[in-house]
Amino acid sequence: MAKKDLDNDLFAGGSISEGKKKSKKEKKGNARNKSKKGISANTAKIIRSAVAVVLVVALLVTYVATGLVRKGFIHSTLQWTTYLTAVTVKSDNGDKINVPVSTYNYYYALKYNNLKQRQEAANNSDGENSSILGILGLLQEPVDADFSKPLSDQTTTDDNNETITWQEYIYNDVIETIEETYSFYLAAVRDNDGAEPEITATQKSQLDSTLSEYKEAAEEYGYTLSAYLVAVMGKGVTETVFRREATRSYIADNYKSSISSETVEKKYTDAEYDKYKEENPDTLKTVDVRIFEANSESDAEAFKKALKADGSNFTELAVKYSKDGFYKKYYADDSASTVTKATRSFLMNSSGFSIGKEDESSKKEEEKTYTGLDWLYSADRKAGDINSFSKTVVYVLSPAEEADGNTINIRHILISPKGEPSKATSAKDADWDSALQEAEKLLEQFNKGDKTAKSFADLAGKNTDDPGSEETGGLYEDVAPGQMVLPFNNWCFADGRKAGDTDIIKTESGYHIMYFDGETKTPIWKSFAETQMKDKDSQSKADAIEEEFTAKVNWFGSRYFEIDTDIDR
Repeated sequence: MAKKDLDNDLFAGGSISEGKKKSKKEKKGNARNKSKKGISANTAKIIRSAVAVVLVVALLVTYVATGLVRKGFIHSTLQWTTYLTAVTVKSDNGDKINVPVSTYNYYYALKYNNLKQRQEAANNSDGENSSILGILGLLQEPVDADFSKPLSDQTTTDDNNETITWQEYIYNDVIETIEETYSFYLAAVRDNDGAEPEITATQKSQLDSTLSEYKEAAEEYGYTLSAYLVAVMGKGVTETVFRREATRSYIADNYKSSISSETVEKKYTDAEYDKYKEENPDTLKTVDVRIFEANSESDAEAFKKALKADGSNFTELAVKYSKDGFYKKYYADDSASTVTKATRSFLMNSSGFSIGKEDESSKKEEEKTYTGLDWLYSADRKAGDINSFSKTVVYVLSPAEEADGNTINIRHILISPKGEPSKATSAKDADWDSALQEAEKLLEQFNKGDKTAKSFADLAGKNTDDPGSEETGGLYEDVAPGQMVLPFNNWCFADGRKAGDTDIIKTESGYHIMYFDGETKTPIWKSFAETQMKDKDSQSKADAIEEEFTAKVNWFGSRYFEIDTDIDR
């Protein structure tokens, strides 16, 4: 299994590649901004609406009491309104579907709950945890809303830097999500001779499991599943509606994935590679840096002032500005704060570091500026330069230049505390000690044998806790810089690395027994170029579908939309 087929915690880019936001006003007279998700040919494939299929039951349970308080007799008599058309999604070619109010309410509840969960996650993430989540591309900015008060009384800024209420923000996001989801859903149905495509067995199982958990929660409160979902998610969101919308989300997701899969197989000529390189030299350049995401801007500034000109105390300061626990120990290793051969797009789209965020003064897409990245990738940079941007502290090891060397094939065996990577960061010291001892024993066992790639693969198949490489003997093929989490990445691309090298390294997932399989014949710059070209090609196909379809809100149906969940009813 090649790396493009994998979706696990080793990958530094997270699960999605963020695309650009463009205004449809320029193209179809619609003033509403349309959020676009790019499709990376080499990353896991997911659509925004499908993310919400697997909700945390406990999160919904917290809304039961308040939901029942705010919804009484009047609410129950208005269930008929959920059959009204909320949004009509149609294409230039006549494909059309009327989306009911119940669907709007379904997405509204998901958006509201996800925003609240996002805020809670951000509030519970200390500085060092934020940095790790940022490296993985999993951290989002906290929400500046007070969920104990009406969202219609609180303001935020939209993508055009205009002030709107949080209620308007969620409304806009819901309409965008419905438009995006149903655009790809309708395209999938059309390409399937007018029939709704089947979702995968795994997706069916996942949906059944989620609803089963909801049913258990409902029974604890003396409800049927449908009554429970209506109580916590809004008018009309019954089991049937939940199942229908989740299924359609999966269908849309799968269709997007099929577009991405088509580009994965696409081949480019040497002339096309050379042309891309000539036209996009800056996107292929990389830097080597020491980088740390502090808990606050004041901490970042203090870190910067205390950092020596030669960078020798970077690790010491990273530990100091990490709080007690796993991450203080994690940052004691230089590799935890070292990024080798990082492209501009990696820092901007995948890592979540503050240095990769666009300037707040940016208003329109074509006017976006990135002060931190512009500084870092400037031709004026030199080794030893130090700066901080918001909460990011950066020390330049090597300024921007074309990446030398080739991609690599790497094998590893993951030994995770408690046997599960997702639980590693909460594991106790004794669990980590036990995992290290097991890793050392396996490496010793390997070294006593013939020390071949095959013998390593045999050990990996029997012992690894990484499901993404279990069937491939721990192998990841054609790996380029920036695709794996930092300690893993940095070991792979260390100077002087040669075939047959072994070691044990630590990441937030556990201990990795490493085996360097060797370099490929693919230059790193060409790997970067291929990914970027395929991303653009798949994005163009996705753009064409999104531009083909438009969504129009039904005024009468909109009178019955959910507003300010838990508050305004």
